[in-house]
Amino acid sequence: MAAIYFSFIIPVYNRPQEVKELLQSFLSLEGQHQYEIVIVEDGSTESSEQVVDTFKEQLEISYFNKPNSGPGDSRNYGMRNAKGNYFIILDSDVLLPPHYLNTISSFLRETYYDCFGGPDAAHSSFTPLQKAINFAMTSFITTGGIRGGAEKIEDFQPRSFNMGLSKAAFLATGGFGKIHPGEDPDLSLRLQQLGYKTVLIAKAFVYHKRRISWSKFYKQVHKFGQVRPILNQWHPSSKSVVYWLPTVFSLGMLIAVLLALWSSYFLLYLYGVYFALAWILALISNKNIKVACMALCAISIQFFGYGYGFLKSTIALVILRKTPETAFPHLFFN
Repeated sequence: MAAIYFSFIIPVYNRPQEVKELLQSFLSLEGQHQYEIVIVEDGSTESSEQVVDTFKEQLEISYFNKPNSGPGDSRNYGMRNAKGNYFIILDSDVLLPPHYLNTISSFLRETYYDCFGGPDAAHSSFTPLQKAINFAMTSFITTGGIRGGAEKIEDFQPRSFNMGLSKAAFLATGGFGKIHPGEDPDLSLRLQQLGYKTVLIAKAFVYHKRRISWSKFYKQVHKFGQVRPILNQWHPSSKSVVYWLPTVFSLGMLIAVLLALWSSYFLLYLYGVYFALAWILALISNKNIKVACMALCAISIQFFGYGYGFLKSTIALVILRKTPETAFPHLFFN
């Protein structure tokens, strides 16, 4: 295997402060590695160019400014203009722990994969809202985040906030498609169909800030739900009953409330036990009562938003037989 030269591909849209924090975390990376950073400004009105310029003496950075075409296309643009033979794709709202690149380099030297994904975690400096949403998105008792605790999980579908892709795999697939969100699992599934192996590197985590409000969080998970039936249609082998769980959970909660009005509380008690367990786990992981309480709100929003989006998309595609682009034009960039 040839020596790996990493190119970090980071699309950004109106987030100069986040770019500054991310680049600052690069300065604390441990080990000696050959890498460059490629910043792709996706038609922002708040430019990050001045921020990037302040780091050019300390880091090898290329900066590109292009018209807005979405994060997937911007990542493709960055990879086409990168010097490296292995790309690491990050969102602008992440921070790198010092061991990050050491972990990836060691893993790929021992067992090479053309595509990997890593988990996300909450940094101690994050706000209670960020920590609550992070718990909902990553806990094993919810539908989001990283499943299981194994060191290596094959056939993993990486997410583009923390994803590695070889140049060979990029050239074979053409990179990300026009859908958003959902462009990352779509790429992973196309890679697997071409025979490329994907893997989770459990220790290669990033701190993911998720700087969003409750309303934006709902819109995000609602879109996730809308996208999944589209991916199931494009990639029938990826279908799983698991994707129905948020819809079933949400409908079950509604039934539990209705039954309680008729003095039948058993189902409502079951939901109470689930949320009590979630509260305890959130309290243990964050050691903060406020975060634990907010986590229950985040879980409820996640289940309902995703479940409703999934059901709506399934009806549109399967029953009404609409095309994805016609039913959900807001999910596609031209």
